[in-house]
Amino acid sequence: MIRIKQIFCLFPFLYMGLESHAQSSPKPIGIVDLIDHVTAFSPSLAADSAAVDIRAAQLKETGANALPNLKLNYQADLGSNNNVAGPYMAFGIVPSNSRGVRTESNTQAALTNLGIVSLDWEVYNFGAYKAQNAVAKSELVAERSSFAQRRYQTRAIAIDDYLSLLKLQDMLSIQASNIRRNEQISRSILSLARSGVRPGVDTSIAGAELSKSRLNYIEMDNTYKQVQLDIAAISGLHPESIVADSTILDRLKSLEVNLSVNLTDSSSHPLLDFYKSSYLSSIEKENLVKKAYNPKVSLQAAAWSRGSSIDANDNFNSLSNGLQWQRENYLVGVGISYNLFDLRRRQLKLRTQKASSNFYLKELQQERLMLSNASLQAGLEISTAHKRLEEIPNQLKAAAAGYRQKLSLYKNGLTDIIELNAALNILYRAETDFVNAKYLYVRALFQKAIATNQVDSLLNALK
Repeated sequence: MIRIKQIFCLFPFLYMGLESHAQSSPKPIGIVDLIDHVTAFSPSLAADSAAVDIRAAQLKETGANALPNLKLNYQADLGSNNNVAGPYMAFGIVPSNSRGVRTESNTQAALTNLGIVSLDWEVYNFGAYKAQNAVAKSELVAERSSFAQRRYQTRAIAIDDYLSLLKLQDMLSIQASNIRRNEQISRSILSLARSGVRPGVDTSIAGAELSKSRLNYIEMDNTYKQVQLDIAAISGLHPESIVADSTILDRLKSLEVNLSVNLTDSSSHPLLDFYKSSYLSSIEKENLVKKAYNPKVSLQAAAWSRGSSIDANDNFNSLSNGLQWQRENYLVGVGISYNLFDLRRRQLKLRTQKASSNFYLKELQQERLMLSNASLQAGLEISTAHKRLEEIPNQLKAAAAGYRQKLSLYKNGLTDIIELNAALNILYRAETDFVNAKYLYVRALFQKAIATNQVDSLLNALK
């Protein structure tokens, strides 16, 4: 750990470039503040939150399935009353023509009216209502788990983008230092060439290296701004105001011990809860299939009044008599119905639903295995990062010394521009290796936290 502390003490030296630019840069935003912005603003999370509201509304809608049907009907009809005896099977709506069986045909018009209040209530269906509500609740839980999963994934994406931004800031500082070194070499070569100590071709080579380093800076700056735009799209912040806080590196190294633990209880992991709740919802749907095809007990009742312009003696009176209610009736009954072929339907549908349950179970097992493997890989990467950070300072120190020696030898005419550029490239590679090692170290810490559901603990420790 002492070596790691020494390594992190070298971080400020990587930010010495572009001093004037640094003075005008916006105030860095901490990763905790960024995650808060992402949680509050992200458009995808807003859409997922609306989906949860839909499931909540569907739960209330399902709860109303047990309400009875209470219908009010009224009609007044003008037509003939000329019927014959004999049964028939209705096809759709068949007009009713009660009584009216006579020895002779009579097509004289008659006026009737009818008012009906009817009740149809499926009072008991052997648990189907309860199963419907259970499925609706499980779907609401699954939707909430999906929202939590998307939020967790969005936060993980924001963390990864933030660390990429931090790495690019380091790389820009290194590239700026490389530009200054190339400018220094170009000025020295120009002075030596004018005095005749160095050939003019060295100025061309130095100019090409300087131009290359400037182009590299332009490309890095473009990538840096692209990452700023990506973060802005999910956080609602202005792109130019998004600057990573480099002090996070010093604080993270003291938190690593808290992350070197086994995988936490997977039952509470947001990346697993969705698959678990989807599996449980599918099990509830299996139960609904079993209950949906059970017999149904219904309570039916009706009360009605009728009037007709035809009296009890089969006399066709004035049509106005048909507007008066003349008879009242009521009817109450309890019935049970069951379709024997529902046995086969239930068997087939239950088989399909069981296949869906098995699919969600396999997904849950796969995701649990992937998280466990990710945790192990992150732990291995942390261990490897320690070794990198212990060795890289030796490379950086030797490369810096080699460059200074080659520059001195070149100024004294004891080496050529090719060897000087080689020494400069070795120093540049050592600096970039150092940045990559820091990035991989910090990224491994967060990957460990994501895999073990400790992101909140890590972010709270950084506040």
